[in-house]
Amino acid sequence: MQLNEAISKRIAELCDARDMTQYGLAQKSGVPQSTLSTIMNCTFPSMKMRIIYEICEGFEITLKEFFDSPLFERENIMD
Repeated sequence: MQLNEAISKRIAELCDARDMTQYGLAQKSGVPQSTLSTIMNCTFPSMKMRIIYEICEGFEITLKEFFDSPLFERENIMD
């Protein structure tokens, strides 16, 4: 899968685990809901680490916790 797909899936996993909507995440993270929607639909070709950091803040997790998922293992990501 592409990196943007892995990021989208990870955000969806974290939202599901916390019973949080995109709107709720937008409110907690400060990332506009339109940006989250673009990320979740994989139409965001690349993103700044700052956006991922802000999303992590909304989930109250670290970047390490965000990327600590099998989704981001080398064999699962392709160019």
